[in-house]
Amino acid sequence: MNEFDQFVKHTLKVKHYVRYTDDFVIVSHDRKYLEGLVPPISKFLEKNLALSLHPNKLSIRSLYQGIDFLGYVVFSKHRLLRTKTKRRILKKVEIKMRDYNEGKISHTNLEQSLQSYRGVLSHANTHKIEEDLKKQFWF
Repeated sequence: MNEFDQFVKHTLKVKHYVRYTDDFVIVSHDRKYLEGLVPPISKFLEKNLALSLHPNKLSIRSLYQGIDFLGYVVFSKHRLLRTKTKRRILKKVEIKMRDYNEGKISHTNLEQSLQSYRGVLSHANTHKIEEDLKKQFWF
């Protein structure tokens, strides 16, 4: 994906670009500019990397709506956990707790999982979710 980074930064001269593995975001005030980037990006990915943009994951939206990126919805001054991510975490914690209570996993394994989920939560405004988890599972 380094080739893609170089193409976006040096050929397309995009100023506000971030990528993590195969997910990327480009930010601009100009909607037409963003729409104009889609064809050259799509062509580059197909021709050079045998990849394509997922039609259901491509969106051009206002920053006020938030940017859905890596399990979070990113706003200009804060981040929220995506609803789907929140549900997935709660379900996995419930399964881990059941496995622990049934003796299928150790306390160490349970604690490691809970700390991992708390790490995910620490990157967003999730105080209420953390409190709910503490009430439901830690006490």
